Amino acid sequence: MESTSFLSAFVLLLLVTDPFGSLPIFVSQMRNVAPQRRSIVVIREITVAFCVLFAFMLFGRQFLQVMHLSETSLGIAGGVILFLIALRMVFPAPHGNGADHPADEPFVVPLAIPLIAGPSALATVLLLVSREPARLWEWVAALALTMVVCALTLAFAEKISHWLGERVTTAFERLMGLVLTAIAVQMLLDGIREYISSLV
Repeated sequence: MESTSFLSAFVLLLLVTDPFGSLPIFVSQMRNVAPQRRSIVVIREITVAFCVLFAFMLFGRQFLQVMHLSETSLGIAGGVILFLIALRMVFPAPHGNGADHPADEPFVVPLAIPLIAGPSALATVLLLVSREPARLWEWVAALALTMVVCALTLAFAEKISHWLGERVTTAFERLMGLVLTAIAVQMLLDGIREYISSLV
């Protein structure tokens, strides 16, 4: 299997966390938060998401061993999950994202989990570390950089959404979904290739 570069890991993590595609949810969740509290909420939610994903990086291999899962099965499962996420990005539900306007400020759910540290992000960090555990801190750096982008997007979600407009935001999400689809298919092909090689 080909080695993953730092840049490709960062792009992959950015795609699966999908901060730009989640702009409408960010706006709705932050609308009722007092302006002086918003920076605190952003830092808290990003910190929680980073800690959850970092924990999966540290204990991912142990998790695989306990569950008796192979790296090949994880790669195929990760590809399937990413493919499903990509399909939802390219073909979203007709009734929007279903996010309500909360009466109170968000706490962990839904911003940190599952919007940022969702199943696809957890599977991705687990897959990165299981493939190349010696490069753990490189993956941590890619994750940290991704969290910085998510934090900036969350902090300026309302301004970004207003500046880009709904059509541009939607088009950007479709484009990211297309790229993620290609990544998912490649992961599936790599996993199938490894499985076939193990049988020969």
